[in-house]
Amino acid sequence: MAEVMERAAAESAGGVTHVDVLIVGAGISGIGSAYHLQDQCPGKSYAIIECKDTFGGTWETHKYPGVRSDSDLYTFGYRFKPWVGTPIASAEEILRYMGEVIEENGIGQHIRYGHLITACKWSSADNLWTVEATRKADGAKTLFTANFLWMCQGYYDHEKPYIPDWAGLSDYKGLFVHAQKWDPATDYTGKRVLVIGSGATAATVVPAFAEKAAHVTMLQRSPTYFFCSENKNELADKLRAGGIDEPTIHRVVRAQIMHDQAAMTQRCIDEPDQVFEELKELVRAFTGKPDFQFEPHFTPRYRPWQQRLAFCPNGDIFQAAVAGKLTVVTDTIDRFTETGVLTSSGELLEADIIVACTGFRLSVMGDIPFSVDGKPVNWADTVTYRGMMFTGVPNMAWVMGYFRASWTLRVDMQGDFICALLNAMDAKGAKRIDVRLRPEDEGMEILPWIEADNFNPGYLMRGIDQMPRRGDKPEWRHNQDYWKERGEFPNIDLNGSEFVYDGKVANEVRVAEAAE
Repeated sequence: MAEVMERAAAESAGGVTHVDVLIVGAGISGIGSAYHLQDQCPGKSYAIIECKDTFGGTWETHKYPGVRSDSDLYTFGYRFKPWVGTPIASAEEILRYMGEVIEENGIGQHIRYGHLITACKWSSADNLWTVEATRKADGAKTLFTANFLWMCQGYYDHEKPYIPDWAGLSDYKGLFVHAQKWDPATDYTGKRVLVIGSGATAATVVPAFAEKAAHVTMLQRSPTYFFCSENKNELADKLRAGGIDEPTIHRVVRAQIMHDQAAMTQRCIDEPDQVFEELKELVRAFTGKPDFQFEPHFTPRYRPWQQRLAFCPNGDIFQAAVAGKLTVVTDTIDRFTETGVLTSSGELLEADIIVACTGFRLSVMGDIPFSVDGKPVNWADTVTYRGMMFTGVPNMAWVMGYFRASWTLRVDMQGDFICALLNAMDAKGAKRIDVRLRPEDEGMEILPWIEADNFNPGYLMRGIDQMPRRGDKPEWRHNQDYWKERGEFPNIDLNGSEFVYDGKVANEVRVAEAAE
């Protein structure tokens, strides 16, 4: 506590806080990364800068009805802390879990809440990052310096969601709100609610609204795939009933889920039509309707897992439909009116409340201005090393998780890699680490971050030109394949020619030393 008070006094007096490693963001990525840093690099000092007034990131931002995970918590939870509970968890349960991680590991004393970063500047002369921030409580300017910058701020704008430029939006007289900005105090009991969108957020809010609203209408431009299942894990329940300890249950269940997910992902590529038929059978089972009609509102135009496969616990969205509480309309918007939305086909959808579930606005590195030796960084001019480091930007790593597997699986793996890299720098006495294209990469085609036919959600396609670029080799891309990367990451050669320590390529140094 004394250390925390001294730190606060220094900052309030305009002092500069220096740490070995500065972590940006106290969400699921930042808290997990802090744990790995403490565990694997115990001699490193660190701080976490968080713009919100509390931890949680995504799970603190979203407060819409029914907000929950769309990944199972046995794999979304950290590998180092067993998850005990239902696989699909509420935001409240996830925040409680994260709070336990913070408290159990003494992470809280390192977090600087309410600090908005305004610039990150690298100096090659000093081998140092200077991070400028504004303390939101009083507007004071604060400075942090760090040898290494660990970006864990996520990939979307928490303040400004994506809302299309709809004609006539200002004409609407009811309540219009994007789900990301939902006020939990809003009473929708007995109201007509129109939800625009059909992805994971819509799949969450629609059943929740249907419980109390007079009626819910879901207006979608195109349908989404849904995976219906009970919100339980039979293997975990059996092991628990048999008296198996929770760490073992956590490890075994994670392994089983990841095996099943790998098989499912491959089947979505190899036999997408068969997978879709099986998804349909699950819907029929949970609704008790063998004749449930999927055309036209539940037949997507793309193959399963080309976008996120929305989890639907107990088939709740379909149960709302067969109960008459939900109407699905597949159409586009012509314009908003005073009472609702006029579709392109001429149907007027009247509503007291309209909720846009239209996705995120991509935010690369939190939209923070970065510079290297005074030159602004344009991320689209960089090439990514495995989706976490970038050519021309020293001593920095970015946590970018998975979309087909749980995000946190990559948080854990990147934690291992980054800590190994920091320890390798110490062993070499190096103050700077860069990644650069190797001689064998000469002439390699430089491409957008990801192929559109691999993964193409709207937020990513809208902002793909802002993202770093990739090559056509495994080292120079984020391939979204956990099952491949989990074998590759532990075997990354930190003396490979893509790593440059203090301006020297590690393997060239080894060759020169061997020749002496």
